[in-house]
Amino acid sequence: MRVAIATESFLPSLNGVTTSVCRVAESLREQGHQAMIIAPGPAPATFAGHTVRALPAVSVRGFRAGVPTGSVRRALRDFRPDVVHVASPFLVGARGLHNAEALGLPTVAIYQTDMPNYIKQHGPGSLGRGASSLTWEWVRRLHERADLTLAPSRPTLEELRAHRIPRTALWGRGVDTRLFTPTWKQDPETLALKRALAPNGELILGYVGRLAPEKELHRLVELAQLPGTRLVLVGEGPSRNELGARLAEAVASSSGRPNLPPAFLGPRTGEELARAYATFDVFVHTGTKETFGQTLQEAAAAGLPVVAPAAGGPLDLVAHGQSGYLFDPAVRGDLARWVTELVDSPSQRERMGERGPAMVAERSWSSLTEQLVGHYESAMSSRAA
Repeated sequence: MRVAIATESFLPSLNGVTTSVCRVAESLREQGHQAMIIAPGPAPATFAGHTVRALPAVSVRGFRAGVPTGSVRRALRDFRPDVVHVASPFLVGARGLHNAEALGLPTVAIYQTDMPNYIKQHGPGSLGRGASSLTWEWVRRLHERADLTLAPSRPTLEELRAHRIPRTALWGRGVDTRLFTPTWKQDPETLALKRALAPNGELILGYVGRLAPEKELHRLVELAQLPGTRLVLVGEGPSRNELGARLAEAVASSSGRPNLPPAFLGPRTGEELARAYATFDVFVHTGTKETFGQTLQEAAAAGLPVVAPAAGGPLDLVAHGQSGYLFDPAVRGDLARWVTELVDSPSQRERMGERGPAMVAERSWSSLTEQLVGHYESAMSSRAA
């Protein structure tokens, strides 16, 4: 099968959309399919043996937004795909869907970024709500062009259907269980990093992801003064300096002996990221607008208990009381309550951490890509009919 992938984000940018596109591209190659990737530049000329067509791009709040040009249509016409996969469509994806329709090509849209709520969070009061409503209208019109729209979690699927998005289905995300595994906990470099981050035997409360307002990382202030712990964050983004100052102040203002200041490890990939997970004792996620939550799967695969909000994607990924806890984001202090449960109970941390790898064992990217190819075939049949 020949698959054209039009994506809003790609390397060197690191985020959930990029990760998903990269793993799908790799799995398509392993399964004998050929792909072409259309993405914002700068981008590598090839990836996993597939050609990459880079588009002009502008920077918006640290994010590279592709400028959809006539080269999208030319790329599709030259490649002659069997199906067009649009990843988290907004600008590049909108052009991809429009051009695919004009060329009579079947399309599968992957809904991943909750842009309406993202815009609502960044706009004050009624202005934000109005902008969010307009964005939902744009999303609906955009996805009406697709033969099939895939949602990553049941809560997101329900939300799309509530906003009258037609022809929807569920397709989750894979996790690299060969990379993210509890075995890293005994790796010498991991142990050295653990000693550096927790020189006095502190329990590490870890976060992995973009450091940006939509991730609601201000909630971590609740954890800054938990005795004998240290906050460690992996990632980068526009909130880095403000967040660092806020968390450091919260730690220093402790009435007792203050914890070590929060540690920021910057962006990490591959084995460096796997080692970072392996140094954590508890994984904490704070964003309430996640359509999925890829890092929750990675943390579970790494053998960590997870604490995440009882909203959106985490509802599908965290078994409350089994692999971790779901906190109520509307209740002040509820995040600290559940993290404290784990901090105070080594046996509970161990029990929940052991359940994580078993829960994600069947979610390999190879398996998920096979499911995705099935969705491609459904879109092709629908278009042919």
